[in-house]
Formats: sequence, C-alpha cells, structure tokens
Amino acid sequence: MRVISGKLKGKKIEGYNVETTRPTMDRVKESLFDSIQNSIDSKIVLDLFCGSGSLGIEAISRGAKKCYFVDNNDEILKYLNKNLQNLNICSESIIIKKDYRDALLYLKENNIKLDIILVDAPYKMEVMKEVISLACEYELLNKEGLLILEYSFDKLEEKYPNLKQIKHKKYGHKFITIYKKI
Repeated sequence: MRVISGKLKGKKIEGYNVETTRPTMDRVKESLFDSIQNSIDSKIVLDLFCGSGSLGIEAISRGAKKCYFVDNNDEILKYLNKNLQNLNICSESIIIKKDYRDALLYLKENNIKLDIILVDAPYKMEVMKEVISLACEYELLNKEGLLILEYSFDKLEEKYPNLKQIKHKKYGHKFITIYKKI
C-alpha cells in the first residue's frame, strides 16, 4: 500500500495479514479522498477500525491537522505505530486502543469533536448503523462534519438524525457512503 496524494505521496504503508481484514483498494481510496479534498485541510479526523492506518494517514498527507486512530488489535497496532513513525507523523496522530464503542464513548466523555469520521470495519462486520447511531447520539461531529463509511453488507438510510447522505457509490462489492452533519 502507498499514500496516494499530498505531502506523503508515494510513501509506503506497511500492511498486515489478519483474517477478516482487507485494505481499502487504491482506486476506492483515491475516489473517496478526491471527493472530500476541499474538506480535509486543517481538520480533525477519526480513523475508526484503522488497521494499518491507511485512511487516516492519507487524510494527514492531504492536510488534516490531527487524526485519532482507533483499533483494539495489538498485532495490527504494531503496524500502525511503525507506519506513523516511518512517515514521521506521530505528532499529528493519537492512537486509541479500544473497542469502537468504548472509543466513541471516550471521545464523547473527553469532549473531542471531529470534522471527519472514517469508518472501514473488518469484513462482514455489520456495525455501520450502530456507528451512525452512536456518532449522532454522542454529537461527535462538528457542524458540516463528514461521516464516511466503507462497507459491503449493511443497509443504510439516506438520512439519519442530523445527517444527510451526500454521496453513495458502489465499487465492486463495496459501497462508500458519505453523510454530512446538517
């Protein structure tokens, strides 16, 4: 895997081989970030189910001010730490080693507001509705913040409380849906 664009363009991101996980394909990642490029600069990002950090690293490369990386798998977090160190972006990165529910609650309890939430849960893990519900209930997004979901199986609505779908696209067997806080 490589960083597609920005200050880290072309830099290598080390991956891992853990069953039930899969990295975001480059063409999907490129299309996703190209569609939100004007919304990234100086923003606070959450990479939920971050894995090796590919999405959050791409956001930092494209100008995000800070990224919270969330995962609870020790083996995967070793790769994430190595990637952040190799790319010299530790100062722009905060790792939260928690289950996604606990991490979202932690963000709420610490009054951490986000501009972009990136969600790419492990393959076949149908959690998108719950993540949407918790993000809305905990009011984690700033005004006009984006909730970006990559998934295969969940069935999502066009609107949720305070969220409006602004993009929905299929890439092979995956979907990318972007909601904006209204």
